[in-house]
Amino acid sequence: MRFVRFQLKDQSPRQGWILDDKVGEVEGDFFNEYRRLKAEIPLDEARLLAPCQPGKIICVGRNYADHAREMGNEVPKVPLIFMKPSSSVINPGDTILLPPQSNQVEHEAELVAVIGKRGRRITADQVREYVFGYTIGNDITARDLQKSDGQWTRAKGFDTFCPFGPWIDTEFDPADALITCRVSGQPRQMGSTRDMVFNVGTLIAFVSSVMTLEPGDLVMTGTPAGIGPLLDSDEVTVEIEGLGTLTNLVRKE
Repeated sequence: MRFVRFQLKDQSPRQGWILDDKVGEVEGDFFNEYRRLKAEIPLDEARLLAPCQPGKIICVGRNYADHAREMGNEVPKVPLIFMKPSSSVINPGDTILLPPQSNQVEHEAELVAVIGKRGRRITADQVREYVFGYTIGNDITARDLQKSDGQWTRAKGFDTFCPFGPWIDTEFDPADALITCRVSGQPRQMGSTRDMVFNVGTLIAFVSSVMTLEPGDLVMTGTPAGIGPLLDSDEVTVEIEGLGTLTNLVRKE
């Protein structure tokens, strides 16, 4: 099932679900108790928003060996985690702003696990109980600042640097799905989730050994090789096989 947050014209955001080309409202909270209403709103009349409002966004660096190599780095022996602020979130279709502090902003296409249940020290075989579903993310990065700062908070944390959506799919299988990224129609990235150094279960077990995970938290699972620059007036699309597409415009701030 695909769950969304959506907006009709200037009305307040709502939670919903998708059936074919229609949207139905969800009463309650889809991370807890909820009731699905009839899907009767045409999908093209609804503006799809980021499908949840995460308290934490945990990211994983160098989780594809080919990406680690293209950056001139070794593959980590344990997951390399960092965080993006919730203020970096934007909706599908929103504009990524290129900040004046950076001359090298790049895309990173990623599979994102959405936590559905509070958990601490989750074991790998318990992970399915705690993952609500999966969505698509783009870990926008100011690469020059990442290199100059030595740590990644500023490079990863600008407003608009975390587009994700358009929905959370509760039935998606993350084992072997193709991830691609196109910029203004030109192919940039292509890889499979099967090539992750640490799979989703291992990542969530590792992260939850450090911090409590809450419903709505995101775990961004890393990007395959092929990262590249985003320029003013570009359009960037991340696609994950069986999950959908996420498209955002790019503009100079």
